Amino acid sequence: MSQQTAVIRRRSGFNRRTPSDWIVDIIIYTALVFLFIVTLYPFANMIAYSLNDATDSLKGGIDLLPRKLTLYNYQRLFRDDTIFNATIISVLRTLVGSFSTTACCFTVAYVLSRKEFFLMKFVTRFFIFTMFFSSGLIPYYMLMKSFGLVGTFWVYIVPPLVSAWNILLMRSYITQNIPDSLVEAARIDGANEFVTLARVVFPLSLPVIAVIILFTGVGQWNSWFDVFIYNNTKKELSTLQFELQVMLSKTMGTSSSAGMAASASQANSAGGVQTITPQAMRAAMTIVATLPILAAYPFLQRYFISGLTLGGIKG
Repeated sequence: MSQQTAVIRRRSGFNRRTPSDWIVDIIIYTALVFLFIVTLYPFANMIAYSLNDATDSLKGGIDLLPRKLTLYNYQRLFRDDTIFNATIISVLRTLVGSFSTTACCFTVAYVLSRKEFFLMKFVTRFFIFTMFFSSGLIPYYMLMKSFGLVGTFWVYIVPPLVSAWNILLMRSYITQNIPDSLVEAARIDGANEFVTLARVVFPLSLPVIAVIILFTGVGQWNSWFDVFIYNNTKKELSTLQFELQVMLSKTMGTSSSAGMAASASQANSAGGVQTITPQAMRAAMTIVATLPILAAYPFLQRYFISGLTLGGIKG
């Protein structure tokens, strides 16, 4: 049957490619290569600057490879106790925040997916309502202060525990991909709601759980504004992204050509002693802040794509 199909396709000219098809393919692949280069070059250039001698970087002309290879920029970066502590806080809030948020949202989503829950439609519409309206920054700050979260590590964890978008996304996945017959069969066998959630629904919901972990993990790792609002005077609770933002703000007015020339002349007069510049520190911090997410994304890519292609949310 397959040979007959191949003969029919060959005789009908189905596999023949016209010149216009080749032209379209060439245009598409050329555009993809161009986008790949445009996307990859800035990151590769930043890596080259972070691995190049800081004084030599002031001369410019560095493209994809460092001219004077060195790890001094990274050594100097992690020698700073503030940066080292900020990295630890960023890792902790990412791990604790992503898993705790996913667990809370998953349990709420399971409740909303049950048809026997008589407030299902009301609660779902209430969550959708909260996605369109916000109380504002000042009332939100006063609320966090009244709870005693300002100036603590838990201000990073408690507020995002329940996310309307994550709950609705998980609810949509459960209702569309897990048949009610499986839940009913577990109940017939004597399983309560917690056992059903842990042994039936959870194993079948791993794709959407991985997506939410990725979403919340990226958000926690890249977050810096909450540090500025709630813990800007607490250096022991500062995060890596906040310190990077502070450094970027400081270097905005210190990167003049006169300042760079002075730094270069001082380095030369020091007899080749390695120094650090704001540009080199910024490049190293950018790479450190970006690599963890880039390293985790390939393992969760297929779950990430499946999460983006989930069906529409039903009210």
